[in-house]
Amino acid sequence: MSLPYFLGCPQWQDPHWNTQLPPGSSALSRYARAFNCVEGNTTFYATPSASQCEQWRTQVPDDFRFLFKLPRLITHDQHLSGAEAETRAFVELLKPLDDVLGPILLQLPASFGPRQLGQLWRFLDSAPAHLNWSVEVRHPAFFSKGDEERALNRELRARSLARVCLDSRGLFAAIPDTEEILDAQRKKPRVPVHILPTDAPPVIRYIGHPNLDENDRFLQPWVERVAAWVRGGIQPYVFMHMPDNRYAVALASRWTELLQAQLPELPPLPVDIATPQLGLF
Repeated sequence: MSLPYFLGCPQWQDPHWNTQLPPGSSALSRYARAFNCVEGNTTFYATPSASQCEQWRTQVPDDFRFLFKLPRLITHDQHLSGAEAETRAFVELLKPLDDVLGPILLQLPASFGPRQLGQLWRFLDSAPAHLNWSVEVRHPAFFSKGDEERALNRELRARSLARVCLDSRGLFAAIPDTEEILDAQRKKPRVPVHILPTDAPPVIRYIGHPNLDENDRFLQPWVERVAAWVRGGIQPYVFMHMPDNRYAVALASRWTELLQAQLPELPPLPVDIATPQLGLF
């Protein structure tokens, strides 16, 4: 999928996408005909085998990008401390994918606060030089616009790293009247939208309202910002999540339609989306 930026979902397979994605020899190859990047959430919970990585590489084109999450063991259990061996093992497994890796998503828990920033900088400064990284924080101090947030942003800028922007406003604007919405609101953080301007490509993770139409008001500011980035030669990564990700492709299609109003040269997303029934509204 040829785009002047990167667009993807939090996974590349869902049985509900079988009628929506183009044909292909595997779920990943079908997904890669519609999208040019994906969040590798699977590596947060379990590491793939080297043979799996080799297979994945054969199923995507050269301009596709995987943004894998660093394993939970390293970020949440060890808080990046004493994880050199685990990190080396993870990086070694990903070697077959080196040429199609986007920035590794270093997602930190809410318990990782200003006192642990030294651990973050030591980890990044000793990380394999051939990899790029992006950092997502969730501690409230990093959203207070105070000294702690300024220190975080300053050091990320010094390393030309992106601060991942998680936008969950659409999700939390929804009435929690289904188990899917309740579960998503329990698991996802409700943090302000703070984006860090750097030389690194921005990484945006948008978690939508279950009613597709309700997302337009939250997406429109991103439409304008992403269009400006693209016009300026910047290639952001934009990921579309839903409380129930069976509807993530539909949200990505809606996003593409909105962005085409600003960038009419964009091709339509090559998916077949029937109007989804997103609950009773």
